[in-house]
Amino acid sequence: QVQLVESGGGLVQAGDSLMLSCAASGRVISSSALGWFRQAPGREREFLAAIRWMGRTTNYADSVKGRFTISKDSDKRTIYLQLNSLKTEDTAVYYCANAASVWALSPREYHTWGQGTQVTVSS
Repeated sequence: QVQLVESGGGLVQAGDSLMLSCAASGRVISSSALGWFRQAPGREREFLAAIRWMGRTTNYADSVKGRFTISKDSDKRTIYLQLNSLKTEDTAVYYCANAASVWALSPREYHTWGQGTQVTVSS
């Protein structure tokens, strides 16, 4: 029932920052979580971070902790991913998705996905 739409991607230089947004419409189960993934060409989809729809609990992949920050604005029904100190290897399509648990790490545990937004980092 929930629908997710990502935005905010673009072309940036290494060291720059971006803020990605994911707007949720329809029903989001209160106990569920929204997460961010990315997928580069020829690579598997990679978990980045998740946040509970209700409450403050967050979950980060070790690979991005300290550079990326997940947050939300409940009034706007939107989650965000702040990308700092971007590297060329961060180039990928970034997706948001809905799962039953904030601790879910596998794409198979996420049941609803947005269409993705492209982030390209040049050197």
